[in-house]
Amino acid sequence: MNSDFSKLSDQCHQVLEACDKAREDALEQTRLLTRDAANTIRAVHRQDYTVAEELLGEARTISDALRVNLQPYPELYFSGYTQDSIKEYVEARLTLDLIRGDPLPLPADLNVEVSTYLRGLSETIGELRRKCLDILRQGYSEEAERLLDLMDEIYALLVTVDYPDAVTHGLRRQTDLARGIIERTRADLTTSLRQECLQKAIVSLEKRLDENGKE
Repeated sequence: MNSDFSKLSDQCHQVLEACDKAREDALEQTRLLTRDAANTIRAVHRQDYTVAEELLGEARTISDALRVNLQPYPELYFSGYTQDSIKEYVEARLTLDLIRGDPLPLPADLNVEVSTYLRGLSETIGELRRKCLDILRQGYSEEAERLLDLMDEIYALLVTVDYPDAVTHGLRRQTDLARGIIERTRADLTTSLRQECLQKAIVSLEKRLDENGKE
């Protein structure tokens, strides 16, 4: 083989092997990141916030490592599987903060891309609905109303992000889905409130009838 082509072959193999190794490592890290995010959300709904924070600490370490390790390979960092796993981390972080009533971290605080952050934020709406339904099983409460208000605020922000999918990576579809989730949740809260008001009215009526019967 011509020496020039031999040198070219060696360089190409060296670069591609390094890229392939980085890809394999990234795939393993994204699997761990997705798992930690899912376990965090489970812990949040169990109100086990200590475990949730521990898992989020692990997830943050992986997310930051992906950014550093893939810096020489932007095509891998900005690929679907990498950003999707980071989106899951963002969703888990924001779900905990929103439910607990903590200040909302910004994209820079989490060291993530804005588009990935917004996609994660959009998916917290589903988790907030789940929390609302858990609360409503015990009866109507102001906490469920607070969570619905948060869902409205998130949606109000998302609808202002009117950019092509090439920039937001599917955010518009998530925003459309969020609207339906919010409307169903609003209907559930309204039904629960009406039932509670009716129950209180019945109890009040029974009490008055008992008092009149004793006279």
